[in-house]
Amino acid sequence: MIDLYHAENQIQYVTNFQDLVSMPFDGEINAICWTRKLPGDFSEIVKKVKLNGNIAVLEQEELLELQLGEQGQLARQILLNDLKVLTAHGASPILNLIRCYDRDNAYPFFPTDVYSFHVDRSPVPTNTFLCTYYGGASEILPNAQAEQKVFVPEIRNELKKLYGGADEGFESFLSEHFFDLHYRAKPKARPISLGPGNLWRLAVDHPESKVLPCIHRAPSEKTGQVRLLMIC
Repeated sequence: MIDLYHAENQIQYVTNFQDLVSMPFDGEINAICWTRKLPGDFSEIVKKVKLNGNIAVLEQEELLELQLGEQGQLARQILLNDLKVLTAHGASPILNLIRCYDRDNAYPFFPTDVYSFHVDRSPVPTNTFLCTYYGGASEILPNAQAEQKVFVPEIRNELKKLYGGADEGFESFLSEHFFDLHYRAKPKARPISLGPGNLWRLAVDHPESKVLPCIHRAPSEKTGQVRLLMIC
């Protein structure tokens, strides 16, 4: 049975940027959301940028050069302000236009691309910030509704075959190839959409973290639709 209590108690909702960055992760809380309904037409920005390939970085200079209508200008100002406040906070925000991410086909029984539920890891204390302005939003999976793939018996057996070395080096092998960062949803799990316009701060697996890292994944994009995402 899915524990809906734990699902809701992992998320703290706030109403401004200062609370988003200052609210501590504590107990079960490993995701903080600044809920926003953004004005402006972000689709106009997406349509005005020529996307060569599947992913591109939208630089601030290029954003400023776009010829936009009134609603597009409003959307641009929001993007510029988000870049400004996150940079001032010490983050390194990037605006991405995404047609799709590369799929990982190296290990068919264990994809490690961003469409798989995973956590972020860092050697130093940090957070993941992200906001989807246009297109499908990322999802998080409550920790109580997930299981680490490397501990699923049939998957672990396949990983041991792939490793083929001495037992004492197996855990290091899992970490070096990022297998230990990936999760699968339990039966009847309910992933939570991060929604359009909301700015999120997610807990990362790092040595000083006092909470579980937040499990998340990229959405499957709709054919022909380009996402506009800020992440850092």
